[in-house]
Amino acid sequence: MLSKKEVTLRVGGAAGDGIASTGESFAKICARSGLNVFAYNSYQSVIRGGFIWLQVHAGRQDIHSHGDNLDFLIALNQKELERNHGDIADGGGIIFNSDKIKTDKIEINEKVKLFPIPVNGIISKFGKNPILQNTVALGALVKLVGMEYDILENVITDYFGKKKRSALEVNLSVSKAGYEYAEANFEKMDFDLECDYNKHRHLLTGNQSIALGAIAAGCQFYCAYPMTPASSILNWLDAKAAQTKMVVKQAEDEIAVLNMAIGAGFAGARSMVGTSGGGFSLMTEAVGLAAQTETPVVIINSMRGGPSTGLPTKTEQADLFQAIGASQGDFPKMVVAPSDVEDCFYTVTEAFNIAEKYQIPAIVLSDLLLSEHMETVEELDFDMEHYKEELGKPNGGRFRRYEFTENGVSQRSIPGVEGTIFQATSDEHNDFGDIISDVFTDEEMRARMQQKRMRKMGYLLKELPEPKLQGDSDADITLVGWGSTAPIIKEAMEVIQNDGIRVNHLHLKSLVPFHSDVVKNILNNAKNVLDIETNYTGQLSKLITMETGFTITNKLLKYDGEPIYSKHIINKIKEVI
Repeated sequence: MLSKKEVTLRVGGAAGDGIASTGESFAKICARSGLNVFAYNSYQSVIRGGFIWLQVHAGRQDIHSHGDNLDFLIALNQKELERNHGDIADGGGIIFNSDKIKTDKIEINEKVKLFPIPVNGIISKFGKNPILQNTVALGALVKLVGMEYDILENVITDYFGKKKRSALEVNLSVSKAGYEYAEANFEKMDFDLECDYNKHRHLLTGNQSIALGAIAAGCQFYCAYPMTPASSILNWLDAKAAQTKMVVKQAEDEIAVLNMAIGAGFAGARSMVGTSGGGFSLMTEAVGLAAQTETPVVIINSMRGGPSTGLPTKTEQADLFQAIGASQGDFPKMVVAPSDVEDCFYTVTEAFNIAEKYQIPAIVLSDLLLSEHMETVEELDFDMEHYKEELGKPNGGRFRRYEFTENGVSQRSIPGVEGTIFQATSDEHNDFGDIISDVFTDEEMRARMQQKRMRKMGYLLKELPEPKLQGDSDADITLVGWGSTAPIIKEAMEVIQNDGIRVNHLHLKSLVPFHSDVVKNILNNAKNVLDIETNYTGQLSKLITMETGFTITNKLLKYDGEPIYSKHIINKIKEVI
């Protein structure tokens, strides 16, 4: 029997049990052992209690999701054992504190191995802190998967390095005790993860990648009001503000957030804001202000379950039409959706360039899964070229801020430049910025100004990469998706191709403007088409129909707050075929 080359762990407990520290520590151990990692935290909005789990999937090969079936469950309480044991694959194991968790009255798959640890006896000489059970279990897990203790020691040292020395020493001692207990009492598991301890991979969340992208793009002003799952962008950038020289502000609400960013953009600073759907609802009037004044700004909308407060800590892709229809009227904008953690970095840097080049609002749609999950990435390129805008110069007369041009982009200026005074008003205006609808409406000027602004979209569309099919050119079925579904679809494709089903994937990143002709041609030549989204109405499929006339009848839609798994996609493909 071949040794397993990858491992999937779930840590289950309640808020306050230390689930995140345990799961994230194992993710870091794997990343520092040369493995690829994908980790996802399913948590509730309560501060204490509730049903929480964090899942880590790791291996030397590419990892595209947090995994379908578990190799290990670390159960931190009785309820989580009862809730999660059915997800463990044959041959997997449960690591638990035998002093507080009982298995005799639970019908556990006989092919699942039990690894009971008498935690009280192990930690008795270090005190009675119940959270130490996590560290004991982590030590045992590292031994069971055949990894070196030194890596665990390094991770614990980094985590507790800035805390009391006594806390570091206790956690090192109990982790070593857990490792040695597993070595002495548990049968060897059949894992060969092919660790490379000389290869340390970078481990980032999507929001950290977004924040790094903003830094790489030269962002000078970031403003937000805390709202899950975008809050960590604010927290992370604020912690780095002194180092990056970025002005980071928490405003009183999202109305103020975007208006402040537009003001900073008007003054010449590259600006970005971050929120989720509820906060974006408050921003929508200001989106139109950015468009009317032709002020560049980047807007991050990290989607969560709605409507209203909805599911504050769960994922969904249901704000697509909110982004498309943000603010009233017709105006140029860009809406894009990155697909993985690395793509978050490059998408944000490009959004800054596009926003500045075309003087438009650029909306980046993430979601909770993408924003908050951890993933290993390769080296990021911080030396990318920035779009360098030439500011307008005085020409001896009045400054034509909104001058009519071939591509619709006019030279802009910043306050304080002599000879470039102009009005930047939310009202419709002429090419100087003078309002045209106070006493009478200049219909001809209105039409020309609207045409000028909208001309930007044609030039922008040509600049954005066209979507391309990935996979078999002569496929039995074409999978269509957007945003965070991309890696999961890729994982499903790799599995189903082994069953002899030919499959390809059309993933749409640029949603506004839309490559209508390209998408229409691809779908018209597909044998079967399956739309995959985490929302109720199939919003991408509706957009495709609006833009191309092509109707997708087969849909896999998930809207319970948790991500789509590759097994869901595989089962749906077989059903459609």
